[in-house]
Amino acid sequence: LMVRLLAGLDLALAKAKYSRQINGATPHLTPPPSQRPGAHPGTLRLVEARHPLLTGEVVPTSLELGGDFSILVITGPNTGGKTVALKTVGLLTIMAQAGMQVPAHKESVFPIFQDVFADIGDEQSIEQSLSTFSSHMRNIIDVLAHARPNTLVLLDELSAGTDPTEGSALARAILADLLERGVSAIVTTHHSDLKAYAHNTPGLRNASVEFDNQTLSPTY
Repeated sequence: LMVRLLAGLDLALAKAKYSRQINGATPHLTPPPSQRPGAHPGTLRLVEARHPLLTGEVVPTSLELGGDFSILVITGPNTGGKTVALKTVGLLTIMAQAGMQVPAHKESVFPIFQDVFADIGDEQSIEQSLSTFSSHMRNIIDVLAHARPNTLVLLDELSAGTDPTEGSALARAILADLLERGVSAIVTTHHSDLKAYAHNTPGLRNASVEFDNQTLSPTY
């Protein structure tokens, strides 16, 4: 018993020391509106959030997901910060649910998700004969098999690495399926058709990032 108590105290002190390093704040946690399976988790709101691994003059990220839309489509140029935004959302959500303070403004709000799924980065594999597109699709198929209304799905460059027309059609079908299920999702894309789809479809919303043309640094 004493060992378990000391381990719990050590964990609490480690969280406190790490919070001081990242200038963390205690976020608001919003419990599901009911405890029944499939209950919608509520609104996710990041206010001036920063990825804890970024150093120096970090440009904070603010975004919102929930209310009258459950899917956020982030567009913008390369080096604009789209992938960093996805990683920040996923990491801070898990940190908050693990009882940790987060590097964001204290007004940030995090729902309690049952699962968080992400397909971020390039998992091309020569050994498994997987192209970039195939590796992403394998992950997305697994995500779709488990996604529910109380899950958060993060998809980076959805349907990239293949014919743009076919990729756009496939991406729209994936978003339509997530929307129909009531899944909370944030995706990044360069597909113009996907931007138009998000603009014209209730339940989806567009967001964008930019970069400074003079310094070539992301503005998030």
